[in-house]
Amino acid sequence: MRSKFRAFWKASFLNKLYSLGNFYYVIKGVVFYRQVFKKFGRGSYIRKPVLILNPELVSIGERVAIRDGVRLEVVRSNPYRIPNLTIGDDTNIEQNVHFVCHSRLWIGKNVSITGNCSIVDVTHCFADVHCAEKIGIRIQDDDSFVEIGDGTFIGFGAVILPNVRIGKCAVIGANSVVVHDVPDYAVAAGVPAKVLKQYDFSQETWVRVSSNAAAPTS
Repeated sequence: MRSKFRAFWKASFLNKLYSLGNFYYVIKGVVFYRQVFKKFGRGSYIRKPVLILNPELVSIGERVAIRDGVRLEVVRSNPYRIPNLTIGDDTNIEQNVHFVCHSRLWIGKNVSITGNCSIVDVTHCFADVHCAEKIGIRIQDDDSFVEIGDGTFIGFGAVILPNVRIGKCAVIGANSVVVHDVPDYAVAAGVPAKVLKQYDFSQETWVRVSSNAAAPTS
């Protein structure tokens, strides 16, 4: 505690203001968000969200940092389907990240999601051209999911689409669109994202992946 106070005292004025702001949002989490979320862990905070919809179906672990502009949108597209959005301990979510969950969206521990990312498990149906509803509010009623493993890093502006499993300690390049599984300890990038490298524990080094097909996660 003393070391934290000394670090705070030595920090610049703007850094002090930012730390005090974080402390305010942690207190807000204790006083308010713990009452409305399914789970809101110790030390977690959300700074100035754009939208929080159906928080009673959202579980947030401990020491989770969620920056300004987040959209936590849980959609009840079917009254018999109970969605589940889970964010694990020590995960940081940077500015303007967009989550949409109608079935199951699971983010592990120690994950870093950088700014302007979108992670969604919804598919908007467009096949019926005679449907009077606009495409944006049509949601396919399926058991879709997104899973992001512990320790993974999601680069700036990446889009993670439904029915994708990203393994642990993976790296997703900036502005990538992930439509296929990405294995553990892999680097994937592009539109659509392809696995470029994977760590080989037998050689203790990163190796380039000759095939563009991503191996399934275990």
